Formats: sequence, C-alpha cells, structure tokens
Amino acid sequence: MTDRFIVLLRHGEVQGGGRFRGGQDDPLSGTGWGQLRGAAARERELTHIVSSPSRRCAEFARTLAAERGLPLALIDALGERRFGDWEGLAADQIPVAQLTRFWDDPVGYTPPGAEPFMEFRGRVLDAWQAQLQGRDPHTLMLTHGGVLRVIMAQVLGMTDCAGLLLEVPYACVTRLRLPAPPGRPSLMTHAAGAD
Repeated sequence: MTDRFIVLLRHGEVQGGGRFRGGQDDPLSGTGWGQLRGAAARERELTHIVSSPSRRCAEFARTLAAERGLPLALIDALGERRFGDWEGLAADQIPVAQLTRFWDDPVGYTPPGAEPFMEFRGRVLDAWQAQLQGRDPHTLMLTHGGVLRVIMAQVLGMTDCAGLLLEVPYACVTRLRLPAPPGRPSLMTHAAGAD
C-alpha cells in the first residue's frame, strides 16, 4: 500500500468580517472565493473532497468538485464549534470578563450556551478517524480553523491548549502524509493561504 495524503484547507474570508460564527452560516466574500481558488489551484492531484456543510466551506467545495469531476462528502462533524450566545458577535461585542476567561482557558471555559470544547473535540476526532480509515489517495478536507487546530494537535501530539495556539489564517493549507500501517500521519507543510 502506498502513502495517502490529506490536504487540510481552511475556508476563505467570510462576509461580515471577523466574528464568532460557529453555526452562523455566512457565505464567503469575493476575496474568500479568490483565496480558495488560489489555494486549490496548487492541488492538482486530488481524488476526493470532504467538507463542512457550512456555506463558507460547502459552496466552494461543491464548485471545485463539479469542476474537477471529484466525489464530495459533506460531513456534519467537520462543522465549527458552536458558540452559543456569542454567535455572530465580534470580540469587542462580548463582555470583557467572559472573553478574558475564554482566552485564558479556551478548553475549560465554555461561553454561554456554547458547545463544550471536549464535545467539539470528540466529534472532530471521530470524523478524523473515519478519514484515516478511507482509501482515497489524495483527499482535500475543507473546514474551519477550530477543526483544523484539533486535527493538527492530534497529529502532532500536542495538548489541546497548545493546539489552539496554532495560526490558521483564511485559506491556510496543511498537507499531511498518511503512510501505510503501522506508520503515523505526519505534517508535511503548513502555509498561509494566498490573498
């Protein structure tokens, strides 16, 4: 069995600017579409696409899959962490004491009404394990910053808190190599997306 590859791709810029939008389903901006087009243009060997069902991921994933004649799977578990009462809010709209608690302890502090981090982590890693069992030689996974941090922390053996410190800008591309068993996944490259 030969090595397989998974390319992790964060969605591009979203209409409405930077906000807590786990479940808020805003579309990509024009800039975001361009960022993803630039990132995808460098991925010529794809054989399969998996995506979060959120518009900011799925609309581009559908377009790319149709253009290249590739199979596409929308996977609910690849959705971003739900932020409850903070959905749609910019950081400066959140009470300072709550936001400070969140920045100080993003794993242990759950914003009001939000999905607890460990539940989010569990569903993401379940979806990740399913991808590891797949057979596609070159998969593109289009998803969110929080999801990608959880996966990269798992691959690199980092603590959850350390993983949440990884920078994952819009259209960031991370390439992972999955060797034949009993090999372990390894991170090949991690680079900011094209503007």
